[in-house]
Amino acid sequence: MLSIVGLSKRHPGALRPLFSELRFAIGTGEVVALVGESGVGKSTLLNCIAGLELADAGEIRVGPDALDMLRLDETARAALRATRIGFVFQAFHVLPTLTVAQNIAIPLLLSGVTPAEHPARIESLLLRVGLAGFGPRWPATLSGGELQRVAIARALVHRPALILADEPTGNLDPRTADEVLTVLLERVRDQHAGALIVTHSQHVAQCCDRILTLTPDGLE
Repeated sequence: MLSIVGLSKRHPGALRPLFSELRFAIGTGEVVALVGESGVGKSTLLNCIAGLELADAGEIRVGPDALDMLRLDETARAALRATRIGFVFQAFHVLPTLTVAQNIAIPLLLSGVTPAEHPARIESLLLRVGLAGFGPRWPATLSGGELQRVAIARALVHRPALILADEPTGNLDPRTADEVLTVLLERVRDQHAGALIVTHSQHVAQCCDRILTLTPDGLE
């Protein structure tokens, strides 16, 4: 679902690259944790994989068709993001002026899924993340754990090849974090996607299939 080869990134004016010659892959149904000290470039790496920032060199191949993010123009990168990548963030980013169902429908609209398919996909995922019947509700009525479950459903509803998660349990209490993590891992594997989870939590990392440590000298 993801192949990284020779990936390098240097911020303008920096004395040394943020990271250089990174190489790793994520397979179908595999969940990989990305850990490391603050400032080593974990979030920047996620942004590069998503095409939100451009790496300086290397290859970023996403999905079964292995399209190289770095060889696409801006329009094609946006289309690849919309169809092949799902995002889960620490701060949820659930829009308060939309219902739960409307929030989850956003990737379906962006990826061109016909409106007739929306209700069935949304209800199916709400059931799988433990929020059956929550479609008409407003985000303000939900707990933090429920909001993150909505975010997971939104990330998976368009059936992406790759999930990118940045501290997805960071704003949750330990019990709720465990519940949300379980839902995320089960749904990624159930949909045969791949996932890269940036986390500072050793517990979260240990629940993943593999752990990659990003250091100033590269990946360990």
